[in-house]
Amino acid sequence: MTEEKKAGEVERGGISRRSFLRDAGLAAAVPAVAPIARAGEAPAPRTPAAPAGPAASEDSCDGPTMVQLTVNSGQYRCEVQPHWSLRQLLRDEIGLTSPKDWCGGLGACGSCTVILNGRPVLSCLTLACECHGAAVETAEGIANTKHPVIQAYIDYNAFQCGYCTPGFVCTAKALLDRNQNPTEADVRDALGGNLCRCATYQQHPPAVIAAAAELRRDRSRS
Repeated sequence: MTEEKKAGEVERGGISRRSFLRDAGLAAAVPAVAPIARAGEAPAPRTPAAPAGPAASEDSCDGPTMVQLTVNSGQYRCEVQPHWSLRQLLRDEIGLTSPKDWCGGLGACGSCTVILNGRPVLSCLTLACECHGAAVETAEGIANTKHPVIQAYIDYNAFQCGYCTPGFVCTAKALLDRNQNPTEADVRDALGGNLCRCATYQQHPPAVIAAAAELRRDRSRS
């Protein structure tokens, strides 16, 4: 998506888009939404998202920057503009369309979530120029590895239109990477920053728990 603001251009209030993205990313901005609540219960506190990857110096994002990163096990070298988000780089330069943009780049919906260095991040609030040397996973890569979370989402009908699904899948996969036996509360807490306009929320916890059980079976067989 073409950015209207050029590098260094100051928006209303004296804050440039580049400065906003840098501050938002490094502060690990997370959608201000409650986790998926159980019926009749107050939502559990949500764990903040991860910091936005390898930090670059202030000067390294002042002009076009060459970054090299690993995306879904493939190596990419791209020149990025200082105001580009990681979502722009993945979609417009690398051609991976799973990171979506429901909220207009405000970090409010989770549909752009990818896994950066093992942690789920909002790619719309992560500066591409700060991702040099990073390892990124998207929903395409998770599907290519035949991760059981993909089949579990199908089996449990954990989506309708599918627009938000890549963000949920990345968040769920990151949870399963660090927690092999999550509880329902763990799943609800982890997915609390992802919104679904179709309201399939109740199907996500059983799908992720089923994927975790399949992963444990795979490990026991190996």
